[in-house]
Amino acid sequence: MKMKTLVPLALALAAVGVSAQETLKKVADSNRMTLAYRESSVPFSYLAGPGKPVGFSVELSEAIAAEVKRAINKPALEIAWQSVTSQNRIPLLANGTIDLECGSTTNNSTRAKDVTFAINHFYTGTRLLVKKDSGIKNYADLKGKTIATTAGTTNFQVLRKYNQDKGLGFEVLTGKDHDDSKLLVESGRAVAFGMDDILLFGLKANDKNPADWDVVGDSLQVEPYACMLRKDDPQFKQLVDKVIGGMMKSGEFEKLYAKWFTSPIPPKNVNLQLPMAPELKQNLKDMSDKPAT
Repeated sequence: MKMKTLVPLALALAAVGVSAQETLKKVADSNRMTLAYRESSVPFSYLAGPGKPVGFSVELSEAIAAEVKRAINKPALEIAWQSVTSQNRIPLLANGTIDLECGSTTNNSTRAKDVTFAINHFYTGTRLLVKKDSGIKNYADLKGKTIATTAGTTNFQVLRKYNQDKGLGFEVLTGKDHDDSKLLVESGRAVAFGMDDILLFGLKANDKNPADWDVVGDSLQVEPYACMLRKDDPQFKQLVDKVIGGMMKSGEFEKLYAKWFTSPIPPKNVNLQLPMAPELKQNLKDMSDKPAT
């Protein structure tokens, strides 16, 4: 895969915005489509080795790119890959640096003011990754302590609201990405990492000592993941939904899910053993893009 160096966020924000309605034209004119990937959103989009993004969402992106090639009649279309973070993924999409972001992004109404979401492809809730010997079993155990989460995520808002509502008085530190947030717990700067439970299971499974970690706590606010595309681009959304919806109808989506959630995955061939949630099973029928409440 051809990799593209990440441009500094300041430059990205200064770039001229791209008309949302020109996505397919932009790709055709430039003869290049740029897909986003995350470095540590296991098993959705992550690096299993130097410069090699893999994962469930990466394969969704590749399926969409294949349909774009067909739709614009450019079988030799160049596919570039761009690393993004929770904080810069929306600006880089809006200004045209990337053309599609399929990672571990929650579809909610706040983000829908700036971007458009495709059909929901996963459902998750905020839980806690802790050291097994921490003594922390649920949110009440965080009272007066310091926890970590990742900057630019919905989890930060969920945890902050829960903290205020329950009067727990915990402090929240933020990491640039999920590996950084986990490192805050490993180094003792925080006692727990609050994040989407599936990402926590992925980080635990790929740790050098998985048995040292636990995912604990009630699941707060179940939310859907979906691919992001530029706002007010019905032509491109129709194409993306056609690909994902087609996979859901044909059974290909369930096979892809089994590959990444109930089978050994790279780089350590760990099996997350996570059956499909009832909400996702229902959405294979509904094919809804409804945001989180």
